[in-house]
Amino acid sequence: MRRAPLPLAVLVSASLLLAGCGGGDDGSPSSESSSPAAQKVAGGATLDATWPLTGLPVSGDQSASQDHPVLVAKMDNTASSAPQIGLGKADMVVEELVEGGLTRLAAFYYSQIPGTVGPVRSMRASDVGIVSPVDADVVTSGAAPRTIALIKNAGIRFFGEGTKGFARDNSRPAPYNLFANLSEVASTIKQGDKRPADYLPWGDEKDLPKGVAAKTMAAQFSGGHTTDWVYRGGGYINENTYAADGDEFPADTVLVLRVQEGDAGYLDPAGNHVPETKLVGKGAAMLFHGGRMVRGTWSKDKLDSPLQLSTKGGKLTVPAGHTWIELVPAQGGNVTFKK
Repeated sequence: MRRAPLPLAVLVSASLLLAGCGGGDDGSPSSESSSPAAQKVAGGATLDATWPLTGLPVSGDQSASQDHPVLVAKMDNTASSAPQIGLGKADMVVEELVEGGLTRLAAFYYSQIPGTVGPVRSMRASDVGIVSPVDADVVTSGAAPRTIALIKNAGIRFFGEGTKGFARDNSRPAPYNLFANLSEVASTIKQGDKRPADYLPWGDEKDLPKGVAAKTMAAQFSGGHTTDWVYRGGGYINENTYAADGDEFPADTVLVLRVQEGDAGYLDPAGNHVPETKLVGKGAAMLFHGGRMVRGTWSKDKLDSPLQLSTKGGKLTVPAGHTWIELVPAQGGNVTFKK
């Protein structure tokens, strides 16, 4: 069952406060869709025709929306985070394993930069491979010294409490009360002259292999956490989301990558080993779209390399739209689905 949201009045007051401050054979080939040409906008500037995090078309009046880098907000994903704010405005979300068998979200924003998002939590070593492909800046509460060193060595810029746009909601308990106004964060930085790379190999729904029927799916990260999805109304609904009512992520596709987990080399305050998701190499992939599932393989040469997907028949593309990526451990995790 979906977790009950907080009353609307509570959400509104909090927002105002913060603003003020199984499987079958899927080996059939897929064709590669050509990218639309760039278009001219006001002032003669060139605007890329699709968004890098969704593959969706860019309209001429959205040119100002590209005058900033990709922002990734690290969000808590436990009952203590309810209600999460801002997931409905994200272009893409990556769910990753953290200590204690729990998960944390990396919510990507580019085509639109909202106001308040959160609760904002700390980074992990896994985030280097997650955010590097699009040169994203990270919005975070901080990190362990070892993780900060890795993030800095990778050339990743991050913003935390004490910088413009951050505020605490005193109606919530710490550490689940830090929020960030992404519009304010974005106002302090500029994108530069390079468009972010496409995060996924975008394509068209008609290019997908047939796959098998899959109307429900459960991504089990550990014995303590499973994310449940159901295909309904043309999209995927997270049945155990912590998002505020009406602010859920609008998933068109759920992409599961089976990944290896290592040890980040330190313990959390409770004495749990902190895992590190390995995002270099290859593994099994499951693409859920349109109520069907296509099996494939993912590969990534370097931490900052784009993700490649394939089937036995050739390249696998992701239908343009909003994608939720599940980084499910190959050992200790599991993925099940039903027709």
